[in-house]
Amino acid sequence: MTGGAGFIGSHLTEQLLENGHEVTVLDNLSYGKKENLPHKCEFIYGDILDKTVLKKAFKGVDGCFHLAAVASVQQSVKDWVNTHRVNLTGTINIFEEAEKQNIPVVYASSAAVYGNISKSFLTEDLLPQPISGYAADKYACELQAKAFGAIFALPTFGLRFFNVYGSRQLPDSSYSGVISIFLSRIRNKQPLTIFGDGNQTRDFIFVKDVVNFIIAAMQNVSAHAPVTNVCTGKGTTVNELAQKLFSILGKVNIEYLPAKKGDALISVGSPVKAEQILKIKALVPLGKGLNELVVSVV
Repeated sequence: MTGGAGFIGSHLTEQLLENGHEVTVLDNLSYGKKENLPHKCEFIYGDILDKTVLKKAFKGVDGCFHLAAVASVQQSVKDWVNTHRVNLTGTINIFEEAEKQNIPVVYASSAAVYGNISKSFLTEDLLPQPISGYAADKYACELQAKAFGAIFALPTFGLRFFNVYGSRQLPDSSYSGVISIFLSRIRNKQPLTIFGDGNQTRDFIFVKDVVNFIIAAMQNVSAHAPVTNVCTGKGTTVNELAQKLFSILGKVNIEYLPAKKGDALISVGSPVKAEQILKIKALVPLGKGLNELVVSVV
């Protein structure tokens, strides 16, 4: 697993070990933490741009979960070339080594590929309209998966993550989700910063649900390179999110600043295709997930 010491990856590692699998984690700890990992997994410190390290990590495994990325729209704007190298070239390296070792790959795409498509529900048959370097690279990863499938019959599955939240997101990181940032600021009695008018809508999905999607995807890999949303199908505005957290933790002031470039206004996914292919859907409502998150970080 690449990126296994990070937010989503560490939760996936735990679940795979609990399910009886052996897990090798490759991570350069840029954003992950080694202490997030259970002792039972094998850890390799390294980078997905290093083909020698990749060859070592792939030795003896029967599947790859590729989660390593610079997972930030804003960072892709600040450092376009290096973000591109990690997110696209790194993914091509993964596909290349997986093809050599004849193993399937489940990889993280992103809801960011949809851009500002004005639809109530974003479905996988819509033509992506990326509006950031990060989103463009994630869409390119999907196209590369199709190419590897067409030429080498490499079985893959791409997952367009919507707004994932849960424990181990770092509130002091520029890569963190809005929920972990809000949670940290409310706890510290600091005002919330909302970019734009706060009516931008997001589909928040709990990390434990996401792990179930990822595991199910490995059972459905194909050389046709299927891609599905990982979402709940329920939209929440940033203003509504703030009020939900206020109801749990108490209220602080809100400061509104100009909207960030490259951020989509509406991002709510349709869960239908994932339900059809993976036979799975998100089970944790936002209120319950937020309460569980608050308890976990006390």
